[in-house]
Amino acid sequence: MTAALMLAPGEAGQAAATAAPQVMPEREPGQSTGLPVPRFVSLKSGRANVRRGPGTDFPIDWVYRKSGVPLEVIAESGNWRRIRDHESDGGWIWHTMLAGERSAIVEGSAADGEPAALLSLPDVTSEIVAYAEEGLVVRVTTCKAGWCYLEVRGYEGWLPQTLLWGVYPGEEFE
Repeated sequence: MTAALMLAPGEAGQAAATAAPQVMPEREPGQSTGLPVPRFVSLKSGRANVRRGPGTDFPIDWVYRKSGVPLEVIAESGNWRRIRDHESDGGWIWHTMLAGERSAIVEGSAADGEPAALLSLPDVTSEIVAYAEEGLVVRVTTCKAGWCYLEVRGYEGWLPQTLLWGVYPGEEFE
């Protein structure tokens, strides 16, 4: 990922940054952990089975093969977590396969269809650091005021929160 494309500063992400504000979903403490449900986590393991139910007696529906993928925990049952991915596929996964470290998938692009610009500051007029294409998995370290600070492949910068799957609308954390 390099800054080979030349977009005028301020164009990338402006439409997303000014979109109508949304709110976080209602969250309840999980039955097993007391942590909020739903919540986003990332896949810790490079290989993790997703089962039809919360136990090894249930069949494996598929296997994740890439660590760092963002997942949404939507239910808990003992040491099992019911998850959903960015394509709305879901199932049950053993709790140790998940990490609290946040990641996200770039799900949007600039208004003209070009890759989204990763910016040096949370401001549409700031310097472009790199470009993030749709589908790219990124590490999220901070979200505030509609922007998230990302790390990906040696680059760091800000992207409008509305361009990411893996953080809730309006969610803030450091």
